[in-house]
Amino acid sequence: MPPTGVLRASRPRTALGALSAALVVAVSTLAGCASGDGTGDNGASPEPAAVRLPPRGAGFDYQIGGAYPPPAGVRIVSRDRSDSPAPGLYNICYVNAFQAQPAERSSWPADLLLRDAHGRVVIDEDWNEPLLDLRTPAGRERVARRVNGWIDGCADKGFDAVEPDNYDSYTRSHRLLRPADATAFMRLLSRHAHARHLAVAQKNTAELTGQRERAGVDFAVAEECGQYDECEVYAKAFDDRVVDIEYTDHGLHAARARWGDRLSIVRRDRDVSRPGDAAYVRRVR
Repeated sequence: MPPTGVLRASRPRTALGALSAALVVAVSTLAGCASGDGTGDNGASPEPAAVRLPPRGAGFDYQIGGAYPPPAGVRIVSRDRSDSPAPGLYNICYVNAFQAQPAERSSWPADLLLRDAHGRVVIDEDWNEPLLDLRTPAGRERVARRVNGWIDGCADKGFDAVEPDNYDSYTRSHRLLRPADATAFMRLLSRHAHARHLAVAQKNTAELTGQRERAGVDFAVAEECGQYDECEVYAKAFDDRVVDIEYTDHGLHAARARWGDRLSIVRRDRDVSRPGDAAYVRRVR
């Protein structure tokens, strides 16, 4: 796996190509001015950009652990930013935006890693990933410059959308980060992605769906919304433009029982492995 590749699934909760079928919309990116939100992120919005949204209820595959030929019936695929899009499909580019992958930790400036009162780096223990320090407008801008460079790479490769992962990292920050910090940072990424004609996915974080317009997100990539009975939250917020990854048969059956004809749902193994690997699982029923 390339060092920039993702080696795991992001956290499960604590042909007629899709390009022609996807809705083309004008996204008015958010201004980010200090309008009482307390974020302090200023700057003018770029002009509205046309982005393609994923088709509702289309066949989906989650390939962030490594690309492979999409199975029959798949019209939407999510792949790591180190991989290339699947020809003729709606392609989502996975970017670990709010945390540093272990192999990349040393390449981040030390002062951009979130530290506690004792100067210790705050770590997502599940994946050994340092959280990024998004507490100030200046810090968010510096982190965004790097992540937006990755988003540029997604656009240059021909992806249709970007999936910034770990939006919910504030919940693992020991209260050092606030939901408003996450939303303000997401807004910086969304503004840049929209200018590159990429749609932006809200990854998990059902509690922030009410901030979707402020954050500038266009659709949802949800993990285990069937398992945890959250699919309705995302479906209402994003008008059924939701792709859902379940990691258990129970979750798959729960999601399909109510949402099978409306959302894009797939069952994957937790390592999001490739066909031929012993752990590989992919089911849609």
